[in-house]
Amino acid sequence: MAKKTGLGMGLDALFGDNSGESTGVQTLRMSEIEPNRKQPRQTFDDAAIAELADSIRQHGLIQPIVVRPIGAGYQIVAGERRWRACRMLGMSEVPVIVKDFDDAQTAQIALIENVQREDLNPVEEAMAYRTLMEEYDMTQEALSKAVGKSRSAIANAVRLLNLPDEIVEMLKKRQLSAGQAKAIAGADTEEEMLELAKLAAAGKITVRGIEKAVAKMSETDEEEAEEEKPDTPQKRANLSFITEMELSLEKHLSRKVKISTKDGEKGTITIDFYEQSELSEIADKLTMY
Repeated sequence: MAKKTGLGMGLDALFGDNSGESTGVQTLRMSEIEPNRKQPRQTFDDAAIAELADSIRQHGLIQPIVVRPIGAGYQIVAGERRWRACRMLGMSEVPVIVKDFDDAQTAQIALIENVQREDLNPVEEAMAYRTLMEEYDMTQEALSKAVGKSRSAIANAVRLLNLPDEIVEMLKKRQLSAGQAKAIAGADTEEEMLELAKLAAAGKITVRGIEKAVAKMSETDEEEAEEEKPDTPQKRANLSFITEMELSLEKHLSRKVKISTKDGEKGTITIDFYEQSELSEIADKLTMY
């Protein structure tokens, strides 16, 4: 049996340990409970839910669902898989523990539960981290302590959201691992990233192979850049300014930003986003004054 971390024991104390009796348990009608639409896990394996339902049919629901009061009913804080399995069985009532959590606490607990049980794909995990940092003002340090992961692991996870859309979709479908995607992110261009991602998804290249390919591509790019190096002080100043602007915008928007220009005087700005809510966030940040 895997050793529990301090965080894990904290969750057991909060939700009720599987092996013992839970305190404060009550029964609610299924119709009174609704899932949390903002919970980090967005995809559920129907086969796994069916297996869980079969276990509940035989042994009952050992661990109550954790809910919080919301409106005229209750919202799931932890245990949506169990709730779905009970619904599959046609159960009319389930045992619950009611906790008075606010939105920030609910988001944090839902993330911790899923991360501990490795239920999230890399994109869901990264988006949950970003939501906690941006919407609930959690620092990387506080988030690191909450989920039991290093700050660098959290930062690397969030950077995966800056990858091209096609690669993000591969991560969602688990066609790529987080380790492969992290290595792919080191490539300089979107075309190079996509080429490596397709090879990795087909099982034709390892993480180490990706790292070697990225290093080789970088050497080629450096040679080409040297050949096209600005030949006047003004051109060099323009290039430096563009680079600084890209870095500044990426930091402010928390998104990958690309400024394309030939002379440093005029050009286009490309900002990555992956869903409408992210586009709204970008628009809000750009229109702040």
